[in-house]
Amino acid sequence: MSSYRSTPLYGGAITCDLPKHFADVSKLRQVPDNQEVWIDKDGFTSIIFEITERVGGPGSGPEIDGRAMTTHLEDMVGSDINTVKIWNTAETEFSRMQELKHPAYTLIATQTPNASHSSDQSSAPDFTALTMTLLRLEEQDTDILITINVPHIRGEYDADEVDLELGKQGKLIGDAVEIAARIWETFVIKDWGLFGESKHH
Repeated sequence: MSSYRSTPLYGGAITCDLPKHFADVSKLRQVPDNQEVWIDKDGFTSIIFEITERVGGPGSGPEIDGRAMTTHLEDMVGSDINTVKIWNTAETEFSRMQELKHPAYTLIATQTPNASHSSDQSSAPDFTALTMTLLRLEEQDTDILITINVPHIRGEYDADEVDLELGKQGKLIGDAVEIAARIWETFVIKDWGLFGESKHH
């Protein structure tokens, strides 16, 4: 179980709990204004918050929101979408924003690099798991994506423990799911003005 601390994001406009052993990447390198990127100091896992323009038509529902998730996933992985497998998608509740009734969904997927590239890169992951949560703020014309990327690098994880076909997530994905759940529980938007300007970036 990680220990967490309440962490201001986007200059404090949003707060949520993040594990203490994650570091703010913007202190190391340039991160786009609409993103917050945090990386595990002891591993390879990263957490990315991204505020983006809402995709898809108006309204809400599994079909509209499901399509939006697919669009965001395709944007994220680009031409590698054929290497991605989605294992499950579920509705998600942001505990402290419940009364606002914003739809949210989370998917768990894995991306396996194309074999042709990986023969010479011994440090390339066998695969990368990701949990992606989409929080839809329709009135703000905004989608918030919270993605936890979990590279599985040979020798750094126990391959016998991971079999998503059988529902076995292994420790790294289990940890990511725990982090995601803590974010859903603690995520609060303190300054809605953050989204007023999002269209002009």
